[in-house]
Amino acid sequence: MARTVTLKGNPWPVDGPELKVGSSAPNFTVQANDMSDVTLATGKGKVRILSSVPSLDTPVCDKETRRFNEEAARLSGVEVLAISVDLPMAQKRWCAAAGIERVKTLSDHRTTDFGKNYGVLVTGGPLNRFLSRAIFVVDKNDQLVHVEYVPEIASEPNYEAALTAAKKAAG
Repeated sequence: MARTVTLKGNPWPVDGPELKVGSSAPNFTVQANDMSDVTLATGKGKVRILSSVPSLDTPVCDKETRRFNEEAARLSGVEVLAISVDLPMAQKRWCAAAGIERVKTLSDHRTTDFGKNYGVLVTGGPLNRFLSRAIFVVDKNDQLVHVEYVPEIASEPNYEAALTAAKKAAG
């Protein structure tokens, strides 16, 4: 049976595997705000929180990214990446307006490589080609130490669980 995510209770199909804690983090190629490519290997040796969001221009994604930006100030040795299909220029503009300085926003708009590899690519309905909300914590050895697929796109993730996993992985 295909996986789904809901938007205000309406189910929509999601493409890609359902990743599990303990497995290797899949590779991906996304774009930074300066249009350079960023891959899993770019952060090799670091603990990373990968926050998959539909669009930074929505209230829940805005709130989530601002929260991780605040938390990042208290996280030693942890990099926080917010990944959406928003264009890099729009992400850069949003970060400047929101005062986001600690979270790196990355765009999966070109190939939806991240969405497909991490099982968060919505493939139908009004959010077709958007990413569903999920949190992945990747340790220094590129292993997944926390995975949360948020079943309702309009809901926030479990911040505490992700932050606890990241702190533990960072030592």
